[in-house]
Amino acid sequence: MSTAIDDELWSAVGDPTRRRLLDLLLADGGGTATSLSDQLPVTRQAVAKHLGVLDRVGLVHATAAGRERRYTVDEARLARAVAQLASVGDAWDARMQRIKRIAEAIERSKD
Repeated sequence: MSTAIDDELWSAVGDPTRRRLLDLLLADGGGTATSLSDQLPVTRQAVAKHLGVLDRVGLVHATAAGRERRYTVDEARLARAVAQLASVGDAWDARMQRIKRIAEAIERSKD
């Protein structure tokens, strides 16, 4: 699995409305722009645009459902995204630990 950061992916999930859409889709097992907009303080058109962004980065997939499109989360892609984020978090934790050790060493040398 690649741990390279996908800027387009992180830009997509950086938006709170899109994260909420992912939460709703996961909780409900899928939904349409109309059903999702009923649960959010945004219009159906705004939800459709947000779903389009999530679709472009592969986090959701759409299938025809009558006159609408039904969206579901690509759980494998989401799992890869979570793994990438965990990798970034681990790298930052390691950096912070090094900074802490340096600061503690400086503090000890002053005594």
